[in-house]
This record gives sequence, structure tokens and C-alpha cells, in this order.
Amino acid sequence: MTGSHGRRLLVRAPNWLGDILMALPALAGLRHHFGGDTLALAVPAAYGLLARSIPGVDEVVPLRGGSSWASLRADADTLRAGRFDRGLLLTNSFGSALVFWWAGIPERWGYRRDGRGWLLTRAVPRGAGRTGDSRHHSEYYVRLVRALGVERMPPSPRLRVGDGSILRARRLLETLGVGDRPLVGLAPGAAFGHAKRWPPAQVAALVDRLVAETEAACVLVGSAGDRDVVSAIESRVGPHAKGTSRDPRLVSLVGRTDVDEVMGLIALCRAFVSNDSGAMHLSAAIGVHVTAIFGPTDERATSPLGPHTIVTHDVWCRPCHLRDCPIDHRCMTRIPVDTVFASAKAALDQAAGGASR
Repeated sequence: MTGSHGRRLLVRAPNWLGDILMALPALAGLRHHFGGDTLALAVPAAYGLLARSIPGVDEVVPLRGGSSWASLRADADTLRAGRFDRGLLLTNSFGSALVFWWAGIPERWGYRRDGRGWLLTRAVPRGAGRTGDSRHHSEYYVRLVRALGVERMPPSPRLRVGDGSILRARRLLETLGVGDRPLVGLAPGAAFGHAKRWPPAQVAALVDRLVAETEAACVLVGSAGDRDVVSAIESRVGPHAKGTSRDPRLVSLVGRTDVDEVMGLIALCRAFVSNDSGAMHLSAAIGVHVTAIFGPTDERATSPLGPHTIVTHDVWCRPCHLRDCPIDHRCMTRIPVDTVFASAKAALDQAAGGASR
């Protein structure tokens, strides 16, 4: 696989926010290698604006998604219209390879998985290029592109958050009365089970300390499915943390934002605190320091690719990768509020120093 000029390369991005962001090193390598080609990124429609924020991506192709025959056919029709010469699958599914085949993309590359090898013109064995303890998930994508001839991996790019995203975020904050205080973002939820969540009582205690010991306002972000944990946090914070209608110190935008608005909100933050989630990866990719709290999952595999501090508590049973803890959730309940606060405050202080220079 060699670079060329004037050809059209389509990359099928992973389906989940965190995985898309962990693919940034591989995308940077592809951009460098195929400098004269058009680089297009096919993503689930919900991540279209995110994909446009990735440096080096020339075109974004929103996909309908889904595994039904009708959905796969619709996506194949969309890709066929793009007249792509080459296609690289960062996904593992048979269906995504079938879509490339139906779309008539002449060269189709990807890992040989899910019985789809016969649909690919370059099928890379899953274990290709594995060396040492390269367990971070970003290496899974890097190994694929290296096996296809991409040698240089430039530094992972930072997402470009547009002025429009930041303006939308500012307007949201204004509707809640948030003024000019420095912001700390918190993502207290996590997909795929409750075990990845730092307990609401500890999040509430963190908010109380941030409000008492810094000038920051705290902003909760997440999906509609996180509303239960937000209610639990709000019911536990002290009266000072709630502030006043004219000067709120804790506000929630959980379930009220799309990815574009969340990007704008994170870009306005001086520090961010998150469980192992897509929001964690988003903060790091934007360049905002994230205090990343890991319990049942493995930080060696999914740590954020950007400024971060990892907080864990060593217990014999982690990482278990279970969605719900069958015992006492000790990997999360024993993470001290003091540790998380110290990391968030250090990030706040550092960002304040940078802003004052």
C-alpha cells in the first residue's frame, strides 16, 4: 500500500465515541501516508460533526447504521455515490465489510474477522504486528494500518472545536445563569453498566469541595440515561454547592446536549472529571485535562490519549470488566475524594496560570 495522488480513500470509523477517538493515531498515520489523496471518514450520523473536527479529514460520510438488510443497503448506496477507490475498515463486523463490497469499492482492507475475509482484498490477521505489551486499544488500529504499509504515526491530533460549538455551549450555560466562573466539567455516567460509575455520594462530596475551595462552577454532562445518577448527586450536595439562581455553582446539562454542544462545553472547561467513558476521551482529545476514574475496566487498554491523570484503587478483583459488581464495588467506593479533588484542582490552577499569561 503506497501513497498516491488524487485517489479517494474511505475509512469506516468505529461505532462508539471512545473508539473513534482512540483511532486518532491511526487516522493521523493514514493522513500522512496518503498526503495527496482525499481522506473521507464514514461514521454513524450522530458523530458527523465530531468527525468534521478531526484534522486531516477531507470529507465526512454520515451513515444510517443498523444491522438490518435495509440499513446495510442504504449505507452501501450512500458509499457508492462517493466513488471511492479504496476502503479501510476500522470496524470488525461482517456487515460493515458487506457494505463496502456492495458499494463497489475496488480495494477493501481490514482485519480478517467475523468470517468476512472473502469480502476483503487485503485481509490482515488479527494478531499482525503485535509486540510486547501493546494492549492499548489505539494500538489495535495502529497495527492494522502498519500491516498495510503505513510506517509513520505522527502525534495524535487535537480536535478542532468550532466557534459555533462554543457559542451554542455558551448560550446553554447562559440559560442556566452560569456567568464567568471557571468551569469544571463532570461526566458521572458511563455506558454498559453501573460498575464503571464512581458512586454519586463521592461525586457530590467532590462538588462540595470544588465549590468550597475554588471559584469554579461545576457542570454535569452526559446522556439521558445518566439522569438517575445526576438526581442522586444533586440530592446529596450541600446548600452552598447549589448556589443561587443568579450564581449557580452546580448545573446539569445531562440529556440536554448533542455531541457538538458537549464539545463546546468541554472546550470551555479548565478541568474535567470522568469515569471511563466517551466523554473522558473527548476531553483529552480536545486538550482539556481529564481526571479519569477507573474501576472495573483496564486503564492500560482505554486510557485517554491526551492530558490526563488516572485515578484507581488497587484491589485483587480489578479489572473484572463486569457491568455490575457482584460484591461491594470496592474498586470505586474506595477511591478517595481527596485524590480526585487534588487532581482536578491542580488542573484548574494550571489552566488559570495559562490563561493569565
